[in-house]
Amino acid sequence: MALAGVRVIELAGLAPAPFCGMILADFGAKVIRVDRTKVPTSLDTQARGKRSVAINLKTTEGIALLRKLCIKSDVVLEPYRKGVMEKLDLGPHELLKENPRLIYARLTGYGQSGSYATVAGHDINYTAMSGLLSRLGRSGEKPCAPLNLLADFGGGGLTCALGIVLALLERTKSGKGQIIDASMVEGAAYMGSFLWKSRSIGLWNRSRGENMLDSGAPFYDTYQTSDGQFMAVGAIEPQFYKQLLKGLELDAGELPSQMSFDDWPELRRIFTERFTSKSQAEWSEIFDGTDACVTPVLSFDQVSSHPHNRERGSFIKDSSGEESPRPAPVLSRTPAEPCLTSDPVTGEHTAEVLQEYGFTSPQINQMLSAGVIECNAVKAKL
Repeated sequence: MALAGVRVIELAGLAPAPFCGMILADFGAKVIRVDRTKVPTSLDTQARGKRSVAINLKTTEGIALLRKLCIKSDVVLEPYRKGVMEKLDLGPHELLKENPRLIYARLTGYGQSGSYATVAGHDINYTAMSGLLSRLGRSGEKPCAPLNLLADFGGGGLTCALGIVLALLERTKSGKGQIIDASMVEGAAYMGSFLWKSRSIGLWNRSRGENMLDSGAPFYDTYQTSDGQFMAVGAIEPQFYKQLLKGLELDAGELPSQMSFDDWPELRRIFTERFTSKSQAEWSEIFDGTDACVTPVLSFDQVSSHPHNRERGSFIKDSSGEESPRPAPVLSRTPAEPCLTSDPVTGEHTAEVLQEYGFTSPQINQMLSAGVIECNAVKAKL
């Protein structure tokens, strides 16, 4: 796989960092998640392909152990607020002195500088601070966060993974590592570059929820069907809009102009009424194979059985039968090969990993007896 041979130390966290680690693991990196000891279960639901080492970082021996793992790896991925790793003497400047090739990725909400650098927050806060949240929502309603996708995963985990891959690529030329300051605020804002840079062409002149791409246009919205399901409509271009009207059996000559903003409420009323006349399956059959840009809004239970997704194998099942998306994008020569076994138990691979990093069995047993590490390999096999 593309990242085969890359060693990653991921310090256990929530949502963004685990997603970043899973991306790296899916594409071949050896990702070792460092968990705390005396934690029976991990909250990491994105642990696919990772191994778990449990270290007691409240001990000097545990800190020293983590240092050794970090300086013998290619990448360190840490999700803590500014200053936490420095208090442990495990900050990037300390570790890069010992391993100048190390790539040290710091994934936080507000970044490593600025007045909010040490402030707590969640996706909704970071999306709000990016400016994007102000543009999301229906007309006349308050801003609405789109789950915790934009900052946590798009601007956070995915953007951080890109930074790591870029740093790995650059290292092949310079031979040097570097520090990645991945701010979820900035990552989300960067994802929204189109919104920023398209303001000059009038796409966002109107209030929230009244523009072409934010649910303002009746030809770019969702509609309920007779069976309580929904269809998504994105017929922007004239030729696609023509196909939409054909499928809805509407005469363009009897309707207001597509781009008449003042008539959009009336067009929406007509479309709403027409879509409620048939079921989702019936509308799907009508629009399937056309360029009307009309598709069913599929539930998680439906996606893998849709013919297109099924033909591409877009969703996979692990050994327990749990379904999830296949890693993307698909590389022609070195595609991702996601691990389909169960997620690791906390400390499941402690002994195995430490042996790979050069520790002997007596050393491992001594650390185990002293409470520096935990090994739960036996539990994992029960």
